[in-house]
Amino acid sequence: MSSIQKITILGSTGSIGVNTLDVIARYPERYQVFALSGASQLEKLAQQCVQFKPRFAVVLDAISAQTLAVLLKEKGSATEVLWGASALSDVSCATEVDAVMAAIVGAAGMQPTLDAARAGKRILLANKETLVLAGALFMDAVRESGAALLPIDSEHNAIFQVLPPFYRENPYAANLQAAGVKRILLTASGGPFRTMPQAELQHVTPDQACKHPNWSMGRKISVDSASLMNKGLEVIEARWLFNAPEKSDISVIVHPQSVVHSMVEYMDGSVLAQLGNPDMRTPIAYGMAYPERVDAGVKSLDFFSVGRLDFEAPDLQRFPCLQLAFDALAAGGAAPAILNAANEIAVEGFLNKSLCFTNIPRLIDAVLNECTHRATAESLGALLAADQSARLAARAWLQAHPLC
Repeated sequence: MSSIQKITILGSTGSIGVNTLDVIARYPERYQVFALSGASQLEKLAQQCVQFKPRFAVVLDAISAQTLAVLLKEKGSATEVLWGASALSDVSCATEVDAVMAAIVGAAGMQPTLDAARAGKRILLANKETLVLAGALFMDAVRESGAALLPIDSEHNAIFQVLPPFYRENPYAANLQAAGVKRILLTASGGPFRTMPQAELQHVTPDQACKHPNWSMGRKISVDSASLMNKGLEVIEARWLFNAPEKSDISVIVHPQSVVHSMVEYMDGSVLAQLGNPDMRTPIAYGMAYPERVDAGVKSLDFFSVGRLDFEAPDLQRFPCLQLAFDALAAGGAAPAILNAANEIAVEGFLNKSLCFTNIPRLIDAVLNECTHRATAESLGALLAADQSARLAARAWLQAHPLC
């Protein structure tokens, strides 16, 4: 790796991308932006290009590319504008690139992340769907190419930090039991509706769902956090990241303060945890500098102001999405891909007010029942076909059912 790491950020206008650029700005002698990508926030992307001077900026389509090119010309930026899915893969696999921050939300981020893994890059993985949709294929690509995989989700990053070094860097060379691990403990904040009376949930609004009590996140992931689907997807991710094949190896614990980011229980009775303020710059800086540690600009944890740490079991009656994720993981095959696709359509429906909050799990359950038996996971093409079939089924369910 060169003395200055060149980084491509997939999804630079989202919260993860913005925080990544904040860390990069602190260390111009260590990091240089090779490429940025964005979808709809073109003015914001243009401003990032002016500040960080990437060689390339990638957008979704030709119209967006033309708009961005005009903005960059007006601002005197020399960044070259590219567009389309192939361009995302190109800037992820370029020879000059050392690391790729995979922060595009949804299945759209899977292909360039997979391509970067095949190219042997350092993958800073903040895209859940890559592992949920194609976990086995992705981990195979990481092992075969020798890519370095650093999880950026705060929970998985915490687990990575407290696992034995030999295991976290090569989990498929052994298994959790051989590493002395009894189980992985994923913490969940419980979201904004943890204590709301269950009867009121069907009336909650998108704005309420997006007001997370601890974290600043995009709207889609905020809704997932409110439904606990986010935690369900993280369970599936953890299965692949840490070679934890059995459902019983991964437990979810609700921890409202979001100070303990996750834990690992060892067979000798020890439980190791990673704690810190809820600030994504901590796992981002850890992944970028690993195995070193650098100042991420995060405030020190004040134990006296925190005062107490609470833990409780997740309420699966209130949050059935978490159980659906465990069920999809147990079913295997294409079920997790179908779960993810159905959830994306359900959340989209909720955000545009065509679906009530409590119908999110009902839609997902219906699509799983309809699509899982006819889908396979034998190849990436088969998984993508299952993804598309689930989206069609989810949209049909939306049209056939009233708001609530």
